[in-house]
Amino acid sequence: MRTQLRVLMVEHSLDDADLLIGEIARGGYRVEHARVETAAEMRSEFARKPWNLVISDYHLPQFSGLDALQLAKMHDPDLPFIIASGTMSEVFAVEAMRAGANDYVMKTNPSRLVPAIERELRESVIRRSVRKLRVETEQAESQLRAMVANIPGVVFQLTCDPQGSYGISYISDASNRLLEVTPQVLQADVGHLFNIMLDGGNVSLQDRIAESALTLQPVSWEGRISAASDGRVKWIEVRMRPRLLKDDRIQWDGIIENVSDRKAAELELVRSRQQLSELSSHLQKAKEIERTRIAREVHDEIGGNLTAMKIEILSLASRLGEASPDLRNKLDSVETLIDHTMEITARIAHDLRPPLLDLGLSAAVEWEAGQFSHRMNMPCTVRCSGEDSHLDAELATALFSIFRETLTNVTKHASATRVAVLLDIEQDEVCLMVTDDGRGMTEDDLHKAASFGLRGMRERARHLGGEVTVEGKPGAGTVVRVMLPIESARQLQLDIDTPENP
Repeated sequence: MRTQLRVLMVEHSLDDADLLIGEIARGGYRVEHARVETAAEMRSEFARKPWNLVISDYHLPQFSGLDALQLAKMHDPDLPFIIASGTMSEVFAVEAMRAGANDYVMKTNPSRLVPAIERELRESVIRRSVRKLRVETEQAESQLRAMVANIPGVVFQLTCDPQGSYGISYISDASNRLLEVTPQVLQADVGHLFNIMLDGGNVSLQDRIAESALTLQPVSWEGRISAASDGRVKWIEVRMRPRLLKDDRIQWDGIIENVSDRKAAELELVRSRQQLSELSSHLQKAKEIERTRIAREVHDEIGGNLTAMKIEILSLASRLGEASPDLRNKLDSVETLIDHTMEITARIAHDLRPPLLDLGLSAAVEWEAGQFSHRMNMPCTVRCSGEDSHLDAELATALFSIFRETLTNVTKHASATRVAVLLDIEQDEVCLMVTDDGRGMTEDDLHKAASFGLRGMRERARHLGGEVTVEGKPGAGTVVRVMLPIESARQLQLDIDTPENP
């Protein structure tokens, strides 16, 4: 079956049109054609049906080949258009080809017509495919640009050739706003991108990129840039993912985001935590000072008064001699009550602040462990090493409070049968480790919302530059380790108004 071909003839000569149509038919085509002589007729035929090909004479009485060419290209830019003329000069042929004609054939040599048609039909398919691909590419690029324009950051592609030279193949218009440098400037010289970077901690962006070029690992970098408009400093985050291209170049697809607000919030959070830590330490120290003052008053004032009262009672008893037995019984009862009150007073004073802390941390820890062992009826061994005379009073008090809180936790939660305490005091660090053989701890236990004791221990140690770690497995006991740097405690100064003793 022969291929059908719809040909629109722009020709005033009926004989010439029949000649050309016959040549095409002899070439193996079943031809459907129409002949027009004016622009109006040509527009009408374009509106009536689609055509595969336009063959036009160059000179027509009411029309011209160039006008027909322009009209055809307006209708379909990829429609094959062949000039067929009997008197066309070489100058006119060049002019037609420049205007967009695909080929020209002399009517005196019609044998070239069919090869020209077949070639242009193939070329037409290619042109249509290329045009379609170009349109699709432009649409995709337009959609990509629209998407990139809505991304809160600068999208870019950075390349590195095998010689180590960098270049920016693409960067979005957002660089005008964030970096205050145009995409054209950055693409012309990638050095502008690195020049506006102020710092990024210990590793520069260039170092990160160089490392990524060797390992092909993603890049994540935070740093500061200077804004040219007002001199403000902005924090940015750069994230890049590399891939190796066929020509051995490395290309990173990346984004630069403005994280100034986030960094400001982080800094504010750090400041707030620091202020809360300082406030907590301030309150804790103020509480320790107040406890010391109250303990001293209880011991000195109340204890002294009770001692004086006992002396007076004993003196009065010696004067009574063999007085009334009832009166002596009253005196003995009062003496017993005073003794009991003195014991309570001594216990309260000790609970407020153990006097043994004045003799050193080691002595206070050993005494507290002995009291715990006696109270709980379980072994509590203590091993101390190192000299504690150089310990700061605040550090010693804090460490003793943490130790006391640890023993309280053992009492409440551990169900232990024995406790071991290690106090290791070195020149620049003190370590306290409390180990029990109780039920242990789970992760949920460590992160309970109401774990204020453990939280307070950690906060107190953190403020002194140290840390508290808790290790424990269910059924395998618990180890609480406290590490405090001695020098940090010496240098820590809090502005606290210490109340004077009355």
